[in-house]
Amino acid sequence: MILSNLFKETKLLQNMKRIFQAFLLSALIFPGALYALTIEIVGSGANQIPVSIVPFAAEKGLAQPLSEIVAADLQRSGLFKLIDPSRSRIQPSQPTEVVAPEWRALGAEAIVIGGVTPRPDGRLDVQFRLMDVVKNSQIAGFSYTVSSAEMRLTAHKIADIVYEKLTGDVGVFSTKIAYVLVSGKRYELQVADADGYNPHTILGSNEPISFPNWSPDGTRLAYTSFESKKPVVYVQSLLTGKRSVVAQFKGNNVTPAWSPDGQKLAIALSKDGHALQIYTINADGSGVKRLTYSNGSDSAPSFSPDGKSIVFTSDRGGSPQIYRIAADGGDAARLTFDGNYNTNARFAPDGKSFVFVHQIDGRITVQDMATWQIQVLTDGGKDDSPSFAPNGKMIIYASEIGGRGVLAAVSSDGRVKQRLTTTTGEVRHPAWGPLLKTQ
Repeated sequence: MILSNLFKETKLLQNMKRIFQAFLLSALIFPGALYALTIEIVGSGANQIPVSIVPFAAEKGLAQPLSEIVAADLQRSGLFKLIDPSRSRIQPSQPTEVVAPEWRALGAEAIVIGGVTPRPDGRLDVQFRLMDVVKNSQIAGFSYTVSSAEMRLTAHKIADIVYEKLTGDVGVFSTKIAYVLVSGKRYELQVADADGYNPHTILGSNEPISFPNWSPDGTRLAYTSFESKKPVVYVQSLLTGKRSVVAQFKGNNVTPAWSPDGQKLAIALSKDGHALQIYTINADGSGVKRLTYSNGSDSAPSFSPDGKSIVFTSDRGGSPQIYRIAADGGDAARLTFDGNYNTNARFAPDGKSFVFVHQIDGRITVQDMATWQIQVLTDGGKDDSPSFAPNGKMIIYASEIGGRGVLAAVSSDGRVKQRLTTTTGEVRHPAWGPLLKTQ
C-alpha cells in the first residue's frame, strides 16, 4: 500500500512540478510584485483534530522550514488544533523515536514527523510520516526528491495528505488561485499558491481585466480583457504563456466559464442585440451557439460538474436572479426566489448546491439544489465573485474593507473565515484552481 501510494503521489508531484516550472517561467516573462497575501483567520470548525507537526530533521537550513508551512496550512483550515511539539522531551523524526504515551498526554491524537537529506546533485530527499499516537501506528508515509525551489510545494502536498487522512476529505493546500490585482491604473492577472505565496503576473495591462476562470486541467485561464477598448475574451496557456482570442464579436464579450471536459466555454455575448445572452463556444473560438433568448440581460454562466446544465444570472423577471438551462439550450428555470438581488452563481464541485451573491450589500450564500434551502455565509460588505475550492469545503470571494478591495474566504458551513490582504493594491475577481490529476 505504501509503495502504491508513493507511486501515485510521485506522479502527482511530477505533474505539479511541470506547472510550477511554467509559473517560474511566467514570472521571468511577466515580472510582478513579490509580495504574498497576508491571511487572517477567524473562527474554527466544530470539532478540531489535535495534531502536532514536529520540526523535520535538518530543515533549519531551508528558506522556510517544511513543518512551519504544513502547520500553517492545517491551521488555516480551522479543522485542526495544533499541539506545540516543543512540549515534548523528544523531537522524533523516525517512527521508532515516537513515545506515544507522551504525545497522548500532551493531547495529540496524531503527529507528523520527517526529515530532509541533501543529495550530491543538489536536490533534496524529503520523507515524512503521519503517526497515530492513540493506536501507536503509522497512518501514511511518503518520500519525495525535489529541488530547493520545490520545497514549499512539497510542504503543501504533505499538508494535503495529512488533511485527507485525518478528515476524509481531499486537501487543497497545493492548489492555485487566480485573481486581479489593481494598483492605481495598472491591472495584473495573477496566479498564486492557495495560501497567497508565490504570486506570478500572467498578464499586465493599463485596461481592466476581469472574470478569470480555470480550465479543468489547471493549465489555462480564460478571462475578459479591455485592452482593445472593449471587453474581449482570451484563453491563455500557463505552460507557454501564449494566448488566443476566443470571443471578439460586436458588442460585449464577458464572463467565460469552462465546461468540465475543457472543450468549450459558456460565455455572455451581446453580438446579436443590445442585451447580453448566454452562448457556448469552443475553446478555439469556433462553434458559437446561442442558448438564451430572453428580453433581459443574461450573464455570468457556470457549468454543472456533469456538464449537463448551466446556471446564470438574468434580470428577465425584473430583478437579477439565478436561472438554470440545459447545456444544449431549451427553457430556463428560475432557481432563486429569496430577495430581489441574486447574482454570480457557481456550482459546488459535487453539483449538489451552488454559491451566489445574495442582496445588494453582497452576502455570500449557498443554496441546496434538492431542498432549495439557503444558508447565508457572510454578513455582507460588497462581497462578490464567489468561487468554490475544488473539495467544496471553502469559498473564496472578493470583499471590501475601508473602501479597498480584498480577498476573503469562508468555509461552506460558515464557521471559518479568512481575510487575504496585501499592501500593494486591491484584489478582485478570485477563482480557485482545480485539483491536479494523478495521471
